[in-house]
Amino acid sequence: MRQHALGDGLAVSAIGLGAMGMNAFYGPSDERESIATLQHAVDIGVTFIDTAEAYGPFANEQLIGRALGHRRDEITLATKASAETDDDGTVHGRNGTPEYIKRACERSLRHLGTDVIDLYYLHRADPAVPIEESVGAMSELVQEGKVRHIGLSEVSASTMRRANAIHPIAAVQSEFSLFARDILHNGEKATADELGIGFVAYSPLGRGVLGDGIRSLDDLSADDARRGLPRFAPEAFAANRRLVERVEQIAARIGATVAQIALAWVLAEGVVPIPGTRRRARLNENAAAADILLDDETRRTLTRALPSSEIVGSRDGIDAPPGTDR
Repeated sequence: MRQHALGDGLAVSAIGLGAMGMNAFYGPSDERESIATLQHAVDIGVTFIDTAEAYGPFANEQLIGRALGHRRDEITLATKASAETDDDGTVHGRNGTPEYIKRACERSLRHLGTDVIDLYYLHRADPAVPIEESVGAMSELVQEGKVRHIGLSEVSASTMRRANAIHPIAAVQSEFSLFARDILHNGEKATADELGIGFVAYSPLGRGVLGDGIRSLDDLSADDARRGLPRFAPEAFAANRRLVERVEQIAARIGATVAQIALAWVLAEGVVPIPGTRRRARLNENAAAADILLDDETRRTLTRALPSSEIVGSRDGIDAPPGTDR
């Protein structure tokens, strides 16, 4: 697996693994297969592992600690301080105060079974706390040796600039795929490039639609959180699936799967995708995308195949003005 440079001297595998769905939001999972998938990821060079305290809460971090604790030196471990969460799992609102960030970090270290986090994100900016205060606390964690690099998630270009003035930001994570191109339109990617900040894409497969795993809403379990998203409403899903058929035609000409082409497009935009999966077969499929190099014309063809004007439904149900923190 080739490496990709983010910011602040951090390099990661070109394809990462988002572990969220192994415990949270996407219905039942098989812990044995999840652990086998995590270990197989390291075996094939997918060593950028992404989690958060919110996934469970805590269960996902604990799973990774059990699965990969003995291989800690082989992976780049990313986790996030999320909405304020009590030790018993009770979730409150956003909390970007220095006190909470430091408490959350100590807890994540325990759950992950490690003494240092490679990339520690602020999961969402807290509108009640200046970003300078939140990042200042994270900078102190770096100075204390508990965190190596700092990241942010779903922030505007202006917040990115303010944060980077306090401490170098290694990565910004946002939803990014052929179905979600906000960071290109709103200036976040351009600002990150200017500042030397890397970009990481969660949901690079459009929350599973850019593949062959979800062809019908019947493919989702009754408790799958995606059922509550606007793009998974019946009429919206049907319309968006018709758009995916265009990508299927392009992928067939190239001799790759839809998922591989979608990931290769993200990589070609200079962004590291962290597709989530719970199965080794899917992991192998996703990892192979790192070897697909798209020429400029194919990239443009893919972008034209899914015009933003034809995508039905907002990506996450949050009514946020373009270019603002979400």
